[in-house]
Amino acid sequence: MEEKGHLIRDVLDGGIAQEMGIGPGDRLLAVNGEEITDIFDYQYLVQDDYIEALIKKADGEEWLLEIDKDFDEDLGIIFENGLMDEYRSCCNKCIFCFIDQMPAGMRETLYFKDDDSRLSFLQGNYVTLTNMSDYDVERIIKYHLSPINISFHTTNPELRCKMLHNRFAGEALKKADRLYEAGVRMNGQIVLCKGVNDGKELERSISDLIGYLPYLESVSVVPVGLSKHREGLYPLEPFTKEDAQEALRQIHSWQAKAFAQYGRHFIHASDEWYILAGQDLPEAGRYDGYLQLENGVGMLRLFLDEFDEAFKEILEAGGPGGRAGRENETVSIATGKLAYPYIAAMASRMEEACPGVRILVYPITNEFFGERITVSGLLTGQDIVKQLTGQKLGQRLLLPCNVLRSGERVFLDDMTVEGLENTLQVKVDIVKSSGRDFIDAIWFPNG
Repeated sequence: MEEKGHLIRDVLDGGIAQEMGIGPGDRLLAVNGEEITDIFDYQYLVQDDYIEALIKKADGEEWLLEIDKDFDEDLGIIFENGLMDEYRSCCNKCIFCFIDQMPAGMRETLYFKDDDSRLSFLQGNYVTLTNMSDYDVERIIKYHLSPINISFHTTNPELRCKMLHNRFAGEALKKADRLYEAGVRMNGQIVLCKGVNDGKELERSISDLIGYLPYLESVSVVPVGLSKHREGLYPLEPFTKEDAQEALRQIHSWQAKAFAQYGRHFIHASDEWYILAGQDLPEAGRYDGYLQLENGVGMLRLFLDEFDEAFKEILEAGGPGGRAGRENETVSIATGKLAYPYIAAMASRMEEACPGVRILVYPITNEFFGERITVSGLLTGQDIVKQLTGQKLGQRLLLPCNVLRSGERVFLDDMTVEGLENTLQVKVDIVKSSGRDFIDAIWFPNG
């Protein structure tokens, strides 16, 4: 039988839990007489200045601890399961789901589809509302959880049922009404599919969603990602340059209306639209504080502006010169095709400012998922190896941090950074995401 309570993996040094004799291997059974469902129950119940915690020690003994503390002071407990509950899987069969477009044979965790409102708050995941019960909505409101990120895709109930392949998907939109009425902050996204929810349907969706202002703070529009592994799936077509120009025309028109009435642009296009349309990226002020970076909205603009600011600062301080301290060094950079033109332009500017350092930039074609996938975050180790073998790589190869699993040195295809280094016989440096980090990785790798 599954043991009750929540297993404690560790306690923080000097924290309340350590002072009370709580340790790894113990279990939290209840707080103030109430069993804990998940991390939100726990955080809500322990925020008072006096609590009673029921602990089951590793040897089976139960302790009822009376704890006086500051209001909102944490107990210093690290649980084995950060959510303190099972992750909820998605019950939809979306026509655009990228997980359904992945090849067989990858690690099992990559095929898990989450649709958990709690992860929306904790990690910024987007939820469809179809997996959210009335109880979940009530707890979001009770605990003042925000922002909640919602995958709308369309506000047409019938079309939403079709797109999510879920007969309850249209009705689920009413949960957004409840969140709006309770003043819960939200962000939204629309995955645009050609001939499905674009054109007039996109007009309808934006028109409806703008009515959720000010609590719905932003909505992103991203083009559907199409891999080459779509056998047996809904027939979707890629967007053309003309399609992208039309989508941007619609989005810009609604941005002007929203800004005139609410002082924010509200509806945002991901960077891919501008590149496909052959248009310049908007200036920073159009992104309303970059609320949708994880959806690729404004990521390139922010990166470019950070680069320009750091580049100017270094030149005004005398340039990289002796601070870089390396003559006749060659470094190489591998990136996705989406960002390649921008990375190459920045590299050229850096070469001019510091002729002693040569910078080679290589765009990697995504053969693993298909050439239509151009973001660096979906590059695999095997594609990088295949396309860089025999190329001049210099003393170091730089890769963006988003090519790796979060917190690990492993690519999507399970190749490790060390394996890549051994195969290509070059030192690999992982570069953080800011424009300043990019400069530092090339000119000042040792700080």
